[in-house]
Amino acid sequence: MYLGLDIGTSGVKAVLIDDAQRLIGKATAPLNILRERSGYSEQQPEWWWEATKKAVAALKQQHQHALSGVKAIGLSGQMHGLVALDQHDHPLRPAILWNDTRCAAEAAMLDTQHPLFRTIGGNAVMARFTAPKAEWMRVHEPDLFRQIRTILLPKDYIRFCLSGAKISDMSDASGTLWLDIAKRDWSEDLLAACGLTVSQMPALVEGSAPSALLSKEIAKDWGMQPDVVIAGGGGDNAASAIGLGVIAPGDGLISLGTSGVVFAVTDQFAPAADSGAHAFCHALPHLWHQMGVILSATDSVTWLAETTGLSVADLVEKMATTNAMDIAPIFHPYLSGERTPHNNAHASGAFFDIKRHHHQGDLMRAVIQGVSFAIADAYDVLAAAGGRPQTLLATGGGSQNATWLTTIASIIGSPITIPKQSEIGAAMGAARLAMLATGLPMDQVCTPPERAETFTPDPKMADALRPARLKSQGLYHALMALEQDA
Repeated sequence: MYLGLDIGTSGVKAVLIDDAQRLIGKATAPLNILRERSGYSEQQPEWWWEATKKAVAALKQQHQHALSGVKAIGLSGQMHGLVALDQHDHPLRPAILWNDTRCAAEAAMLDTQHPLFRTIGGNAVMARFTAPKAEWMRVHEPDLFRQIRTILLPKDYIRFCLSGAKISDMSDASGTLWLDIAKRDWSEDLLAACGLTVSQMPALVEGSAPSALLSKEIAKDWGMQPDVVIAGGGGDNAASAIGLGVIAPGDGLISLGTSGVVFAVTDQFAPAADSGAHAFCHALPHLWHQMGVILSATDSVTWLAETTGLSVADLVEKMATTNAMDIAPIFHPYLSGERTPHNNAHASGAFFDIKRHHHQGDLMRAVIQGVSFAIADAYDVLAAAGGRPQTLLATGGGSQNATWLTTIASIIGSPITIPKQSEIGAAMGAARLAMLATGLPMDQVCTPPERAETFTPDPKMADALRPARLKSQGLYHALMALEQDA
């Protein structure tokens, strides 16, 4: 048996699989987000640990015998979050999350004054990464900053709770911007740019390697045997790729979760920071990946549901009464700023061309189309950087919506396949990394998943939506020009 834990933004997911990778059980424990000011997004690290214990307790209630046979645990998690620990290993403040935009000025400063972030670190400095969050602490919370003994990422805080070990993996560490991506090791120069040293960083292992052992106390509480191995694990996108068998150059995925991701595997470090692409280590040795990220995918749908007072199911039902090929209204999904391709923490969401006859269903259709346009923008960035995926699998909660996948496939002109159980991709990837950490061979573990359905491009939809996408892009650049002139 193998346990996969995914420390997400909205909840912690736990999956239990057997040696044949059959799903034995799954459980989720929800999480809240602190938004005390505009642009702020925080969580208490203790919340992740409490949610992890709740999710495992739910598995134990239903599958106690199977849980007792767990050989290894794999970890996945939301990337870029800053967990600052003091000398007693207590969090100094709430964790600053990936979708927090407060450090835009610090990101711009680091990007301008330290070009090594784009070369050694492989990425333009954006407000979502960990490095500018630490720089924000140095500027705005200097007393707390001076007390930092260790910086961890969200999933690695859970590893610390499980084992007492301070360790990260290459894929998650890539998103800090302090990693030398080509050498797969911390960069003293990049850390020094933020007033930090390697001594304040966790040790590094490959995602498929053993990292630590589960503590005897936790093993006893969860009904497990001693000496359970904890794998290095991976950032959520790399772990999702492992769960989907996206492990060879040319393999790709589209993730429709809170954020949206286009991911392509490469066999070498291939930075393309100037075009807005991210270049990170994969969760497997000797592999890297390029990635384009938008910040509000399903979160845009969640926002619309909250704003209209309707459920997502109600909005989908109302959308079904509209024409999927209409081109108005237009929606910009930049509710939390944007990463690829705009690198604009201050970008805003908006509806355009709203008429008196439009209703909630039209707004929902506009949101689906607007997010699809943004995904296509990220896809085009990877294509221009030489990382166009040859195959595309879909994962994340939004991948359960057939209209959404057909819309994206039509705009980018590439088929998209949805595998069975795609909604637990990251947690399944974590469980697979746990299997690898016990010594099982990669070709036996990282097999392609069973496929449920393939969505092919609709030429008529592509033709109908092309003017709307061009108009959406033009509106963005026109608005940015107005802001610069103001």
